[in-house]
Amino acid sequence: MFKDTKAFSGFSVNDMQKAKEFYHGTLGIEVEENNMGIMTLKIAGGADVVVYPKPNHEPATFTILNFTVGDVDKTVDELIAAGITFEQYDFGDMKTDEKGIMRGNGYGPDIAWFKDPAGNILSVLKKD
Repeated sequence: MFKDTKAFSGFSVNDMQKAKEFYHGTLGIEVEENNMGIMTLKIAGGADVVVYPKPNHEPATFTILNFTVGDVDKTVDELIAAGITFEQYDFGDMKTDEKGIMRGNGYGPDIAWFKDPAGNILSVLKKD
């Protein structure tokens, strides 16, 4: 049914101005805004992500957006310099290090999680 149908993803935030400043200003993503107060993140490769205001927004408890990067350490350092704080997780045998990076060590890619101003969880991870 949807084999040849394009799709896009979306998520809510509680403050569109803060979201725009974060996604465009801090992360450097091209954004477009429409007259209904909805913002589109123009992700490289042609995937668009819609960001919409929701007054009773509750942050997602899972990762809503993953950014693949060539060098996780370098990207984390750059984001820390831009004022971003990385999450600390402990999953028993797997936990984040002092920088907030969970090293894959053969179990998956290196990955680090951070939050947008609305509390939604994002990640940077090593691309294959």
